[in-house]
Amino acid sequence: VQMVASGGGLVQAGGSLRLICTVSGLAFADYDMVWVRQSPGKEREGVSCVRQNFGDTFYAESVRGRFVASRANAEKTLYLQMNNLNPEDTGTYYCAVPQRYCSAYGSAWTQADFQYFGQGTQVTVSS
Repeated sequence: VQMVASGGGLVQAGGSLRLICTVSGLAFADYDMVWVRQSPGKEREGVSCVRQNFGDTFYAESVRGRFVASRANAEKTLYLQMNNLNPEDTGTYYCAVPQRYCSAYGSAWTQADFQYFGQGTQVTVSS
């Protein structure tokens, strides 16, 4: 399984970025997909979970209303549109496959354990 995130970069506060994760070697449509953020000095956290059946999309409180996650199952691609970025969004962003469906974790999905974890892309937001 290979998962590679791209689209990161340096942006000023208030700006936008669109991240893309391309996946291979996985029956992509069968799995929930999570965007994970690792920020300096902070614990790793899930910022969005896109359900495998185009059902619910979960967001962490810190990004709700600013980030929009989506997926294209036929292309095995995951997206994260990030708007109104602030310096606290700085970090390395990864796409990952949780061990269980996100709904199984309840409110703790942001701290899910992962069976597959991709290569990340760096996002830096300047103030």
